[in-house]
This record gives sequence, C-alpha cells and structure tokens, in this order.
Amino acid sequence: MDKLSVLIFDWDGTLVDSIGRIIEAMHMASDSCGVPRCTDDNIRAIIGLAMPQAYDVLYPEAEAAELKQRFIQAYSDHYIELEAQPSKFYPGVLDALDNYRSAGYQLAVATGKSRRGLHRVLSGHQMVDYFDITRCADETRSKPDPLMLHEILQHCAVAPQQAIMVGDSPFDLRMASNAQMPSVAVSYGAQPLSVLQKEQPVLAIDHFTELTAWLAQQPNTLLARGSA
Repeated sequence: MDKLSVLIFDWDGTLVDSIGRIIEAMHMASDSCGVPRCTDDNIRAIIGLAMPQAYDVLYPEAEAAELKQRFIQAYSDHYIELEAQPSKFYPGVLDALDNYRSAGYQLAVATGKSRRGLHRVLSGHQMVDYFDITRCADETRSKPDPLMLHEILQHCAVAPQQAIMVGDSPFDLRMASNAQMPSVAVSYGAQPLSVLQKEQPVLAIDHFTELTAWLAQQPNTLLARGSA
C-alpha cells in the first residue's frame, strides 16, 4: 500500500449515529405520500444512495415523476423535523478526527446526503470548515459511481492508493473499488460486516477507534505509533 495521506469518510452511519432517524423519516415520507411503508431492512439497504436512486430501488414499479419528487421532498422535510439536534458522533470519532488532522492527514467526506443537508449538520456541529473537502450526492454522481472520489483525489492531489474510504454500506466500499482505492468497513451503521466483507475491504472494524490503532500499525501512514 502506498503512503496514506487522505482519509475519506461516509457521513451517516459511519461518523454519526443517524440510521434510526433516516429510517423513521422514510416511513413518515411513505405515509405522507400514501405509498406502502418499506421494511426497516429494505431502507437500510439503500442508505448511501442519493435519494432519487434510493426511491427507484424501494419503489421500482412507481411511474409518476411527480410522486417521486413529492416523496423526496417529504423525506427531507420529515428528516429536518426529526433533527432538532444534529445526530451525535459515534464514540471516539471527534477525538480520532482531531488526531488525524494533527498528524497531517487530509480529511474528506463523501456522502449520499444533499449539500444542503450536509451543510446543515456541519453547521450544527460547528464544523463547516473542518474537512479539506466534502462531496455530496446532489452535486456529483451517486455512489457507487466513483466520481465523487475522483473529485476528492483531484482536490487533494493524490493517487487512489494514497487514500482510503471508510463506510458502512456496500455502496461506499464498491465506490472505493471502482476508484481503485482501498476501503474500510464499519459494522455499527447500516449493514453488518457479513454484508460488507463481500466488497473485500482491507479492514473491518466494530468501533471507530479501531481505525486509529490500525493506522498506527501501518508503515506507510502519517499517524505515529502510540498517538492513538
């Protein structure tokens, strides 16, 4: 593996504990639009996709474009209703991110959220300027297309092998594979490791802090041993 200098993270289910909120907002959108509720597992399976693609997977028989747009808007409205406070970071995430920045890594976010949605939560956490670059599904192509990773790599001026993608969905890991980039799977988000392991990540973790320990053991990373 080349020297890692860029760490790229999915947002929902990887950095922040928001999966339950996403599922509830999807159920509320279904009720608002008069379409059948999907199961929690079916909703978990589309987390990571841009909303237009997620809707097409959940409701493949739907034909009315107006209904699709109404559903997407309803989901957004209900999610904001549920988001009185920004979703909390998983344990250890903020300290780890600070350590990575101090060690010299460039940090990025590649998310299925909209730009408006990501800006709202970053503002809520007072982190608008924290990451070196963020890319959202409504300003590029949806995962697992690698375009958002290519855009991050171009901004950071590194090759794919010098970055790593950390995510909780197969779409995150498949996007990394499509960009010829290594990936890390986390088990505490949308999908279990039994599903994520099929995408052949270089590391699978149950707690975010395990990433710090793994980076410290790699000979070609910026994080010094013992800095975890």
